[in-house]
Formats: sequence, C-alpha cells, structure tokens
Amino acid sequence: MGGFIGMQTDMTVGKPMKMILDFTIPVFIGNVFQQFYNMADAIIVGKFVGTKGLAAVGSTGTIMFLIIGFLTGLTAGFTVLTSQKFGAGKMDEMRQSVGNAALLSIIISVIMTAVSMLGMHSLLTLMHTPEDIFKDAYTYIMIICGGIFAQVLYNILASILRALGNSKTPLYFLILAALLNVALDLIFIIAFHMGVAGAAWATITAQGVSGLLCLVYIIKCMPELRLKRDDWRFRSGIAKNEILVGIPMGLQYSITAIGTMMVQSALNILGSYAVAAFTAGNKIENIFTQAYVAIGTTMATYNAQNIGARKLDRVRQGFNCAHIIGIIYAIVTGVIIFFFGKYLSYLFISDNAAEVIPMVDIYVKCVAVFFIPLHFVNALRNGIQGMGYGLLPMLAGVAELAGRGITAMIAAAHKSYFGACMASPMAWVLAGGLLIIMYFYVMKDMKRRLDL
Repeated sequence: MGGFIGMQTDMTVGKPMKMILDFTIPVFIGNVFQQFYNMADAIIVGKFVGTKGLAAVGSTGTIMFLIIGFLTGLTAGFTVLTSQKFGAGKMDEMRQSVGNAALLSIIISVIMTAVSMLGMHSLLTLMHTPEDIFKDAYTYIMIICGGIFAQVLYNILASILRALGNSKTPLYFLILAALLNVALDLIFIIAFHMGVAGAAWATITAQGVSGLLCLVYIIKCMPELRLKRDDWRFRSGIAKNEILVGIPMGLQYSITAIGTMMVQSALNILGSYAVAAFTAGNKIENIFTQAYVAIGTTMATYNAQNIGARKLDRVRQGFNCAHIIGIIYAIVTGVIIFFFGKYLSYLFISDNAAEVIPMVDIYVKCVAVFFIPLHFVNALRNGIQGMGYGLLPMLAGVAELAGRGITAMIAAAHKSYFGACMASPMAWVLAGGLLIIMYFYVMKDMKRRLDL
C-alpha cells in the first residue's frame, strides 16, 4: 500500500496501543465538539430564551438522537467494507465500495427526511411533550429534520476518511463547524430574536459547512479516492454487504434512542423542571462519555483493517489495549463527575437553580458509577461490527432497550426521578454482560472463518 499521501493510517502494522490511542484521541475531541454543538444550543437557549426554551430543545433530544444516531451508525456501517478493502490493499474495490456507500447515503437521506417530517407531530404527542413547550419543540425538531442531508453529507465523508485511518481531518472540520455554530447561535438568537428556531438553523448550517469542507478536502488532497465513472455504478453485491452491516449499526443507535424516548416520556410526566435537570445532566454526561464512543469508532476501523489483512491476533491485542484505556478513563472521570458534576450545570441553568441543580446531582451520581460497563458496550459492540458481524451486536441493543425500557416504565408508574436516572446504567450492565459473552464466540467463529 505504498505511495499513499495524506494522513491515512495502515492499522495492520505497528504497536496496537499507540495506534489505538493515536486514532481515538482525534475522534474523541471531534465527538466532544459535536456535543458542544448541542451544548451551545442548550446554553444559549437556556440563558437567552429561558428554562422553557431549554426544556423544549431538551424534549427533542431523544428524537434527534434517534435520527442522527441512526444516520451516524448507518454511514459508519457503510464504510466497514471500505476499511476491509483498504486493509487488504484492494484499491479498486475500495473505490467501488465508496461509490456505493455514497449512493446509498443519498437514497437514505431522502427517505429519512420525508418520514421524519411527516411523522413528527404525532411522535411529539405520543411522547407526552408538555403543552407549554410543544410549539417550540416542534419548530426546533422540524428544522433539524429538514437538514438531514447536511448531517448525512458530513457523516458519510468523515466515515470514509476514518475507514482509511484518517481521524484527524474530520476533527479539524468539526472544530470549525462547532465554532461557526456558536457564532450563528448568538447571531440568530440574540441579534435576530429567532428563539429556538435560530438554534436549529445554526446547527444545520454549521453541519452543512463541515460536510462541504470534507468534500473539498477529498477532491483536492486524496487522489486515491478520486472515483471514476465506473466506481459510481450501483453494484448490488457491494450494496448488499454495506446494507447488512450499515442497517444493524444504524438500528443499534435507534434501539438505544427508543429506550431513551421511553425515559423521556417518564420524565415528561414529572414536569418541565425534571426535564430541564435531566437535559443538563445528560449534556454533562455526554461530554465525558464521548471517549467510549471514540474507542468504539477506533475499534471498528482497526478490526476491519486487520480482518481484511487476516490478522486475528492483532484484533485480540487491540481489544486488550482498548479495555486498559477505557477502564482507566472510566475510573478517573467517574470520580470527577460523581463529586463535581453538578457544578457544571450552572452553565445551562439561568433560573429556578435551587429546584433544578439537586436533581442534576442525582443524575450525574447515578451514571458516574456505571462507566466501566459503558466502556465494554462501546468497545465490544463496534469492534465486533468492524469484524463484519452486523446482526449479533444488535442483540446487545435489544438487551439495552429492555434494561432502559423496563426501568423507565417502573419509574413512570412510581413517578420516580431517581428511577428515570437509573434507566441508562441498567441498560449498560445488561448489554455489557451480553457483549462479553459474544466476544468469545465471535473470536472463535472468526478463527474458523479465516482458517487460522
């Protein structure tokens, strides 16, 4: 694979620990910046539109996660084949996989935009969105749904770059986009008085810009990704392979999101203070937990390239290195959030702090104790998907849904805020346990498949 320019990384050679860290850190920083997008919305809306505005944006958070999570998983899944072909050194086939991934992404964008916009009013009603914030919540989420193409553009191009081992370039564009989002938030909300609609327009504009920057970079700087006319030909074999990994990866996120929507419904019953506290707590959690998502993304690329190169021992070494990194990180950040997490909520809360902040404290303490199972969920699930198993990791998603959903239903029945806060930890414990068992099966099965 000589002659490659740019920042691609062949992950089939070299020290696994160093490789995994080098790839994970930019993805982690990128993910944190992506959270800052949403946080900027929450902080600026909370401060300048008020707690009701924050609750409106917060009440759509799970729906955004459903849509954007599905698209992120899908586009990452579409490019697992790209990563395997790159690992195997088959450049022509790699380009064909990129062309097909792009075509599939366009089709999905159109379908998702239509379905989400048509069904949104009914979905918000179904989730018991409080009346006093319904109009703002509907406005915000409809604009986000209208900008699905911008989300897909960035996610598919960033996934292609990561599939070739380049995790730094998508990061630079995300940072730019995050800064642009903050600037547009301030302009639209404070200067133009657009309220929650301003926050939504800022988000999709910034996302579209980061997608276009990725496109320009690929055209200008990556000759190995210059597709010929033939590469754009729809190939049913490649498309089938991409869909078989992409759809389960997308659904994985969606299953998680359906569980969180059940939690949201339980919260909505408790009123807008509980929603605002949970929103603030969740934002704090999301910043710290992006590291696990980043380790997951890394393991998907690392394993895909090494399975392409038939190096199962390196896959095993990679998993061990990832677990060392993840567990150390979980212990350190768990302690920080447990004792100091609530102080970060002052970023979001402008009024009613005395009622809201103790509720934020309950939330961050509940999640902080369960960070180690969360690491295993991300590292093993994505790592197994990178090895080409689409459906198996979905079972962990079903376990996650069961844990989150049952806990949320019990919380709703007892009108318990603490119960709603324990929904995610229960999901992590169930899914993490199942994935550890799955890991041993998959390694054995892969050894047989590769005839090693």
